[in-house]
Amino acid sequence: MRPATGCHLSVLLATGLVATSFPVVAAITGELDSLVLTLMRFALATVLFAPIVLWRDGLQLPGRRDLARYALLSACLVGFFWGMFAALRETSAVNTAAIFVLAPTVTMLLSALLLHETPGRSARLASLVGMLGAVWVVFRGDPQALLALELGRGDVIFFLATLAMGLYSVLVKYLHRGEPMLRMTFWTLATGTLWLLCLSAPHLSATDWSGLSPGVYAGIVYLAVFTTLVTFFVFQWGATVIGPARVMSYTYLNPLLVTLIGALLGQPLPALASYPGFVLVIGAMIGLQRQGRTRPDRAAGLPDPPERPAAPPAL
Repeated sequence: MRPATGCHLSVLLATGLVATSFPVVAAITGELDSLVLTLMRFALATVLFAPIVLWRDGLQLPGRRDLARYALLSACLVGFFWGMFAALRETSAVNTAAIFVLAPTVTMLLSALLLHETPGRSARLASLVGMLGAVWVVFRGDPQALLALELGRGDVIFFLATLAMGLYSVLVKYLHRGEPMLRMTFWTLATGTLWLLCLSAPHLSATDWSGLSPGVYAGIVYLAVFTTLVTFFVFQWGATVIGPARVMSYTYLNPLLVTLIGALLGQPLPALASYPGFVLVIGAMIGLQRQGRTRPDRAAGLPDPPERPAAPPAL
């Protein structure tokens, strides 16, 4: 299996894990402050990841410039996760998943600005189709709802969080200096924990830890291990191998995946009017995957390999 193929499969699996985080967060966010919940998620992921990094790479304390790079990455992540928790208090998991599919468009625009990766016509068309599909799902195919702009405060909060995630995806590649991805992931988690510790300090003393249900603790563990530790590593690795825009294009699958997960949990399926939107966002993902591919050696900042001779024509 080629490295790029394995990367695509890993990113697809990580996308499925991200989709499970929406209903999990929606189920537990009512019992715990959003900043405290995000802090617990980051802190537990950092503690669990430390032995792996120590074994494979050694826990080398980064210099000031490197620490600043990791802190900038984690600031974007903290903004996204805080926004997700805060938004899910006021909007639905399907709505947030639908809004999240705008992340590839944000990533594409920022890639053009910071990485000078100008999207082709097919990529721009796919992005437009994806946004149309996202709007269709959010408004459930109801033109009257769209004209009335029935967007809640939670939807606006999550849109701002999505902007932060788009910036993070581009900065992973922009700030990568060739260090092992395990090291970059660990220090991103560690600096994110420090950001959250400062932000959530006023809420920690007010938290009734003994009054939390076992489901909240189980949810924190699940989010820390599967939708934080695993997905952070996969997405950061993927951004350097296949490029941030193609990694983020997989988020177009989130509305469909969240809907399927909700159905498995006994929730009603969305109205039939929403289904054309799902078709559009899936088509947008396929379109972005088919547009110009990023070479792994170029994305990772490695020197160009020797040119291979052209293959002989097929007989």
